[in-house]
Amino acid sequence: MSSSDVILGQNQYGKAEVRVVRVNRETPVHELIDLNVSSMLRGDFNECYTSGDNTKVIATDTQKNTVYAFAKEHGISTPEHFLLLLGRHFTQSAEVSGGRWTAESYPWERIQVPGAAGELRAHEHSFVKSKQEIRTAALTIEDGVEHLLGGFSDLTVLKTTGSEFSGYPKDRYTTLPETQDRIMATDITTRWLFAAGTDAQATDFDAIYAQVKQIVLEQFALVHSLSLQQTLYAAGEAVLGAVEAIEDIRFVMPNNHHYVVDLSPFGLENPNEVFMAGDRPYGLMNASVMRKDAPSRPKAWEWLGGFC
Repeated sequence: MSSSDVILGQNQYGKAEVRVVRVNRETPVHELIDLNVSSMLRGDFNECYTSGDNTKVIATDTQKNTVYAFAKEHGISTPEHFLLLLGRHFTQSAEVSGGRWTAESYPWERIQVPGAAGELRAHEHSFVKSKQEIRTAALTIEDGVEHLLGGFSDLTVLKTTGSEFSGYPKDRYTTLPETQDRIMATDITTRWLFAAGTDAQATDFDAIYAQVKQIVLEQFALVHSLSLQQTLYAAGEAVLGAVEAIEDIRFVMPNNHHYVVDLSPFGLENPNEVFMAGDRPYGLMNASVMRKDAPSRPKAWEWLGGFC
């Protein structure tokens, strides 16, 4: 094979996992935001890969420094706003035609301390890290078009009843018994695509985040589930019905199996009270729930591992 038979395919480069912690000290009650930001640039970088010519390459160290400088100069209101600032900045460079910027936002809660009359109050500048979900955001800019995603990962939920699984095909390899009452547990990871043309300045991303999370939790709790897939779709449908700014929401949900332990060798009955929490293998559900008239925007989802 000669060199003329080989070409460079799709590519991007950048600085991954830049940890930036921003403290807002404008008032005695400090605000804290903790992000893990990645910046990946796209453009005509062929010569860098094929011949080592770096004349068009914005150094990854420069991308890292821009994250820290923007955290000071602009502050960080929400992950979505911060990524829009970064993306619009880098795509002003002649060398950059587009890119992808992502952020994980780690939640911190104020420590509760004794206040007046012995009641607890939130401390002004001391925090404890939350162990719930991690908030996520992603921005892709391609051909001048912005694709903005919100989301969260690893929101672990469990219900002890209100879930069943039956009516599935069976063959000689099927050993799973049907059940009308089981534990259902999963780690919810989701991303939602904001409608094209969403006004970033007029959009309250924090409020939308809180609303989507609450809706997803409500659907998990309230829907009598015939399958994890049904619960997934119900959550997506409810989000689209409530949040006009979202046109597509996608989920990754493993089925965290809980198996009823056979206690009969010990002369004991086990009416769905003692379980073994399975680790692997596990079922894995992955689906998109979108508005019927939503335009196809595959660029928004490219290079995002795990999402269909």
